[in-house]
Amino acid sequence: MKNERLIDLRVKAGLTQEQVAEAIGISQSMIAHIEAGRREPRKHIKVRLAKFFGVSVEWLFYEQFDYLKSCSAGT
Repeated sequence: MKNERLIDLRVKAGLTQEQVAEAIGISQSMIAHIEAGRREPRKHIKVRLAKFFGVSVEWLFYEQFDYLKSCSAGT
Protein backbone atom coordinates (compact mmCIF):
# COMPACT_ATOMS: atom_id res chain seq x y z
CA MET A 1 0.00 0.00 0.00
CA LYS A 2 1.31 3.44 -0.93
CA ASN A 3 2.59 5.65 1.84
CA GLU A 4 0.48 8.67 0.98
CA ARG A 5 1.61 10.55 4.07
CA LEU A 6 5.26 10.32 3.12
CA ILE A 7 4.52 11.37 -0.45
CA ASP A 8 2.38 14.28 0.73
CA LEU A 9 5.03 15.53 3.17
CA ARG A 10 7.75 15.35 0.56
CA VAL A 11 5.71 17.08 -2.15
CA LYS A 12 4.47 19.82 0.20
CA ALA A 13 8.08 20.46 1.24
CA GLY A 14 8.98 20.84 -2.43
CA LEU A 15 11.57 18.06 -2.26
CA THR A 16 12.50 15.31 -4.67
CA GLN A 17 12.99 11.72 -3.65
CA GLU A 18 16.70 12.24 -4.28
CA GLN A 19 16.86 15.19 -1.88
CA VAL A 20 15.11 13.30 0.91
CA ALA A 21 17.25 10.22 0.34
CA GLU A 22 20.45 12.24 0.47
CA ALA A 23 19.36 14.04 3.63
CA ILE A 24 18.74 10.82 5.54
CA GLY A 25 21.50 8.72 4.00
CA ILE A 26 19.69 6.20 1.83
CA SER A 27 19.24 5.70 -1.91
CA GLN A 28 16.58 7.38 -4.02
CA SER A 29 15.35 3.96 -5.10
CA MET A 30 14.72 3.04 -1.46
CA ILE A 31 12.58 6.16 -1.02
CA ALA A 32 10.68 5.23 -4.18
CA HIS A 33 10.08 1.70 -2.87
CA ILE A 34 8.92 3.00 0.53
CA GLU A 35 6.54 5.51 -1.06
CA ALA A 36 5.13 2.88 -3.41
CA GLY A 37 4.63 0.43 -0.56
CA ARG A 38 6.97 -2.14 -2.07
CA ARG A 39 9.33 -2.07 0.91
CA GLU A 40 8.86 -1.77 4.62
CA PRO A 41 11.79 0.29 5.90
CA ARG A 42 13.79 -0.80 8.92
CA LYS A 43 13.15 0.96 12.18
CA HIS A 44 16.15 3.29 11.95
CA ILE A 45 15.03 4.49 8.51
CA LYS A 46 11.52 5.13 9.83
CA VAL A 47 13.02 7.19 12.65
CA ARG A 48 15.20 9.21 10.27
CA LEU A 49 12.26 9.96 7.96
CA ALA A 50 9.99 10.95 10.84
CA LYS A 51 12.63 13.24 12.34
CA PHE A 52 13.39 14.78 8.96
CA PHE A 53 9.74 15.72 8.45
CA GLY A 54 9.03 16.55 12.10
CA VAL A 55 6.33 13.92 12.63
CA SER A 56 6.04 10.77 14.70
CA VAL A 57 6.99 7.35 13.35
CA GLU A 58 3.52 6.14 14.35
CA TRP A 59 1.75 8.82 12.34
CA LEU A 60 3.98 8.37 9.30
CA PHE A 61 3.92 4.58 9.07
CA TYR A 62 0.94 3.17 10.93
CA GLU A 63 -2.53 3.82 9.54
CA GLN A 64 -4.28 2.54 12.63
CA PHE A 65 -2.54 5.29 14.65
CA ASP A 66 -5.27 7.82 13.81
CA TYR A 67 -7.98 5.33 14.78
CA LEU A 68 -6.34 4.50 18.10
CA LYS A 69 -5.71 8.16 18.84
CA SER A 70 -9.35 9.05 18.16
CA CYS A 71 -10.54 6.21 20.38
CA SER A 72 -8.40 7.33 23.31
CA ALA A 73 -9.46 10.96 22.86
CA GLY A 74 -13.07 9.99 23.37
CA THR A 75 -12.52 8.53 26.81
